[in-house]
Amino acid sequence: MTISDIKGCIIIPTYNNEKTLRRVVIEVMTIVPKESIIIVNDGSTDSTSEILNEFKNILHILKNEQNKGKGYSLRKGFKKAIELGFENAITIDSDGQHYPEDIQLIIDKGFENKGAVIMGSRNMQQDGVPQKSSFGNKFSNFWFKIETWITLPDTQTGFRLYPLEPLRKMHLFTNKFELEIEVIVRLAWKNIKFIPVQIRVKYDPNERVSHFRPGRDFFRISVLNSILVICALIYYYPKKILSIETLKLIRHEAIKPEETNLKKAFSIGFGLFMGIIPLWGFQLLIGIPLAVLFRMNKVLFIAAANISIPPMIPLIIYFSLFTGQFFIKGNFDHSQLLDFSSDAVQNNIQQYFIGATVLAILLFIVGFILSYLFLSAVRKNPTPL
Repeated sequence: MTISDIKGCIIIPTYNNEKTLRRVVIEVMTIVPKESIIIVNDGSTDSTSEILNEFKNILHILKNEQNKGKGYSLRKGFKKAIELGFENAITIDSDGQHYPEDIQLIIDKGFENKGAVIMGSRNMQQDGVPQKSSFGNKFSNFWFKIETWITLPDTQTGFRLYPLEPLRKMHLFTNKFELEIEVIVRLAWKNIKFIPVQIRVKYDPNERVSHFRPGRDFFRISVLNSILVICALIYYYPKKILSIETLKLIRHEAIKPEETNLKKAFSIGFGLFMGIIPLWGFQLLIGIPLAVLFRMNKVLFIAAANISIPPMIPLIIYFSLFTGQFFIKGNFDHSQLLDFSSDAVQNNIQQYFIGATVLAILLFIVGFILSYLFLSAVRKNPTPL
């Protein structure tokens, strides 16, 4: 297969990579026709412009007069690719970490999976991979799964194939490194398929220059993930839950024949605990990542956590205040236990907080024990392989 078979192009964003840029461009030109290569110079201040002048008559070269960020350059490259009539765009970094020969792997996988996003998956455990890169990738993978319910081995790779049709009408907002997260999350929300393909990676400290600023860029990415999680809760989760495929997935997740009774019971108990613990508004935001981290049954956890639905709130407040009175000394008007207003909670905030915490622990224990006994009575534990 060739890149023309997928009506594709190569987009190379670059910023101050004079040590590797020429080699990357020449190697890419040996793989694909030069007319299918788009380079975006993101306001480089080194010899990048001089290097690109060597190719100015044979390549599509775009330039930002000032450094705008990788995301801005990618958006500019996507726009140019759409204008030129391409249907797919493969992005590759210019810092020398990728092997241009692996473009063929991306092309082949893209041809087999038309309309899908192909993600070049790096081996982040190999020698020479910076520790901050490995951690950042695990962090990104985790939040991508929370936001999309899709598991990918490498969500920070810059070596990807994007179908351009879904991007044609998509207004992207970010300009820096976080765009590579924004675009795949929003494509996932459009039910675009994701296919990982293993690629090679090279980190040469003598020539590679990273422009990722851990403090500022990590903060930007964290803010974006916070926004995307909120949007997922409001938009994507309800949309997925209402689909037939997801209902089948939820049923399978809840039943999970291979899962032990102990894990199911623990998931239910933990859900009850998070539903009662006085973290109003943040129970699921904190609980879901923990459920994923400790590989609990997410469906059972969320179902149990919904003990704090509005009709149950008066009862939760009542029993929290009731439980808390045993830990607060002094006179207390027991008639206030029937007052479910916010004023009642504010006037007895210490009692409520302590009572709710103790109640959450008690419900965890009781819910775990009862669930385990019930499950043990109605189903057999799976036989270990």
